[in-house]
Amino acid sequence: MDLKDATLMLLRESAAHPAVESLAQSAYDRLARGEAVDYRLLDDLIGEASGKGVLRALHAKYSPTAYEAIIMPILAEIGRQAPVNSSRYSRPVDPETDPLLAPTWPPH
Repeated sequence: MDLKDATLMLLRESAAHPAVESLAQSAYDRLARGEAVDYRLLDDLIGEASGKGVLRALHAKYSPTAYEAIIMPILAEIGRQAPVNSSRYSRPVDPETDPLLAPTWPPH
């Protein structure tokens, strides 16, 4: 299943939840026009679908394979686009003492 089909499935399954339906409709319409969909819209869609019980209903209604086929294209696109935030502490770097950032190589 591709991303457009996955958003269409969420659209069809979210008729009882206007917030989810609206997000799914927006994502599907953009994909149908051949436009890219920002990961934040997809992330909001998954978040709303989860919060409103749509994902739980999909999981109950479909087999595990079908459920994954519906949500994985959306999650994969979010993962592809979303920036990676490092949880590591980053200290200020001095370009003069860091050999990878220094404008010239130190003599050996």
